Amino acid sequence: MKSLILAVILDFILGDPYSFPHPVKLMGKIISFEEGLVRRFAKTRRKLKLGGFFIVIINIFLGFFLPFSLLKIISPYRTFHGLVNIYLIYTCLAARSLHYEASKVREALDSSLEEGRNRLLYIVGRDTQELNREEIIRATVETVAENTSDGLIAPLFYIFIFGPAGGLAYKFVNTMDSMLGYTNAKYRDIGYFPAIVDDIFNYIPARLTSLLMCLSSLGSYNIKNGFKILKRDKRKHKSPNAGYPEAAVAGLLGIQLGGGSLYHGEFIDKPYIGDNLNQISDRHIIDTVKIMYRSQFLLLLIYIIISIRTS
Repeated sequence: MKSLILAVILDFILGDPYSFPHPVKLMGKIISFEEGLVRRFAKTRRKLKLGGFFIVIINIFLGFFLPFSLLKIISPYRTFHGLVNIYLIYTCLAARSLHYEASKVREALDSSLEEGRNRLLYIVGRDTQELNREEIIRATVETVAENTSDGLIAPLFYIFIFGPAGGLAYKFVNTMDSMLGYTNAKYRDIGYFPAIVDDIFNYIPARLTSLLMCLSSLGSYNIKNGFKILKRDKRKHKSPNAGYPEAAVAGLLGIQLGGGSLYHGEFIDKPYIGDNLNQISDRHIIDTVKIMYRSQFLLLLIYIIISIRTS
């Protein structure tokens, strides 16, 4: 429990320094290498899909058993083991980084629309060249909402159950999806299994995140509307999971998210989530970040209470 709390504090203070060694960066390089290898030998759609399946199996194995084995080997060295344990948990968390990137989009928008579009590219996969101010804000809010689950609650969930190895295995799954799990012609085959496995891994965390968002907003945001929109719009998303945190945030803030966007030159039509009760503005970026931190705090509080009662 102490390692987890220290790792959360470390993430809150440091975030993810770009020059600092990070397992997720290594994961990205491994996935890029695997993709190139599969595309070199797989010349049919079926073989590409099979290649994607093996990428998933190999990377879940690497993500779990490498850190698990490392911690097992160094377990006799208590201080060193504790430091490595904290570091591995810390690398699974992305709250400060999300906060930083969302704030940078907001600051860039204050300078110019063009700077806002360019900064948004750091955190979204959609095309940003034609987005107006409201669409940039909406995309930022959606990204923070969805990644409250993917980048924070989900890794914590798997760390609670399986330790740092569980968190890192999840990060590998999530990184595969973010790199390969597109539905366009280039990735629909090789990314088929990475996308499905990511959906499975996120099934419980996404629903847990939406509940944490609503419950932790007591006294600050519209909880009644949050649960209302969550219940009504949670499935209005092409992803079986992303609609849950997005619907919760849309309801809590009384704004409308969703709508179609360009992804790699291809227009993807998406239904709207939430009601347009409030005109969306850059303050909603700040509010979504606050909801993210509140959700994390509530989950940690629940974990601490359970740990104390079962110890």
